[in-house]
Amino acid sequence: MILAQAFSPGLQREDDMDDFVAYLDTSEVRAGKLEELKAAMAELAAFVEQNEPRIISYSVSFSEDGSTMSVLHFHPDLASLEFHLKVAGPKFPPVAPLIKMKTIEIFGRPGEDLVAQLREKAQLLGTGTVIIRDVHAGFARFARGQFPLP
Repeated sequence: MILAQAFSPGLQREDDMDDFVAYLDTSEVRAGKLEELKAAMAELAAFVEQNEPRIISYSVSFSEDGSTMSVLHFHPDLASLEFHLKVAGPKFPPVAPLIKMKTIEIFGRPGEDLVAQLREKAQLLGTGTVIIRDVHAGFARFARGQFPLP
């Protein structure tokens, strides 16, 4: 799993891991919508890059047969993920006819309000389930304060 680069089992938790958040969503691509979805997601990725300076990484991937899309992003803290939902949120509804969201997985410790926002997104884009995975052990290779505030 890609997250192995950010989390290594058996190592002691550093303070930075308390704030770090990884987000992974997985969606079914609706029949005949792959090319339209690829164009929409390329636009969304460019928008996120331009408008969210604190996000560490944002990537969109498709299965070999084009039936599944995964979106993976890393945030230095929960505020960055909350900001992403606020800024990019208006861009999500046009994607709804192109996918059926299956899951949103959060690796971190989101509060109840953020989980509620994620559930709303999952329902907007499909019938997705929100899964929270608390980080047990690991480290993050970034320095606190490395990312400018929006």
